[in-house]
Amino acid sequence: MITILQFAGGFVLLLFGAEYLVRGAVSLARQLNVSPMIIGMTIVAYGTTSPELVVSLQAAIDGLPGISVGNVVGSNIANILLILGASAVIFPIVVKPKTLYRDAAVMMGSALLFTALALNGIIARWQGVLMVAALIVFSLYAFQAERKRGKANDPGDLPEELADEFKDPPQATWLAVLSIIGGVASVVVGAKLLVTAAVTTARYFGVGEEVIGLTIVAVGTSLPELATAVVAAIRRHSEVAVGNILGAGIYNLLAIMGLVATVSPIPVPSQILAFDLWFMLATTAVLLFFLLMRGGLNRVVAASFLLAFVAYTALQYYGVDKVMALTPAPAIETARTK
Repeated sequence: MITILQFAGGFVLLLFGAEYLVRGAVSLARQLNVSPMIIGMTIVAYGTTSPELVVSLQAAIDGLPGISVGNVVGSNIANILLILGASAVIFPIVVKPKTLYRDAAVMMGSALLFTALALNGIIARWQGVLMVAALIVFSLYAFQAERKRGKANDPGDLPEELADEFKDPPQATWLAVLSIIGGVASVVVGAKLLVTAAVTTARYFGVGEEVIGLTIVAVGTSLPELATAVVAAIRRHSEVAVGNILGAGIYNLLAIMGLVATVSPIPVPSQILAFDLWFMLATTAVLLFFLLMRGGLNRVVAASFLLAFVAYTALQYYGVDKVMALTPAPAIETARTK
């Protein structure tokens, strides 16, 4: 019961903490006359991924690489199969492929880069710096591209609930600062509760910490993306849902894993190295195929995504050891000890 309360409390604090952190930062940025586009590409993008960041960082500090890496890899898988799958079941996703080429290429490139770096069995500090640098370069390029398109002062690309805030005066400075401080504190405390509950759960069920990170923790920290995508699907804003997931995938790998590895090198658990990284790559490739070659996801494809997520989750708890057995153990162990 205590563990369940820790999970629930951790998730609630993470979600509300991220919400208030973003809103306070947006309000403060508006007072400093920062353009809506910059706010969307920095404050909103980083703020909404703060649950994944703080959870992965806390897990790495506590010496729990399975939760740290599993959270990010599992979040990317859940974002595609669960979140976009659920969204497209509600209302089929239709996109214009040419508007997604840049972000799709960067998302696939991020997944390939992370996988290549992880093959050594550990993400070193210099590799973390490399990923953060890649994200900075991409962000600067995207900023220049959007400015040329004349969107620097257009709040329309922000989530609707935040775009509405531009219609009203910003919060008082003291209130915005208080919101930021409270948001950060909530996210940090929530992450600690969640990591503690995850470790307890792993020990209780006799599974690896990476399994909990890839499933329960990953889905829980992806709840903001789920809420945004479902609302976008109900309102038939397909490109909002897709853009949110592509952006989250890029930030998860480059920002979160990059920053965490910069603070503390991260060993990559053998299970993730042998199976989950490749499953993430395959899932990403399948998504981009349907978006770029078929122009979206219909309900049949979306339902298959959901079934694939159910099968993947079941495999984590009941059959992943069989998959591991297919991979030569010495190669993985050698990689991990390099």
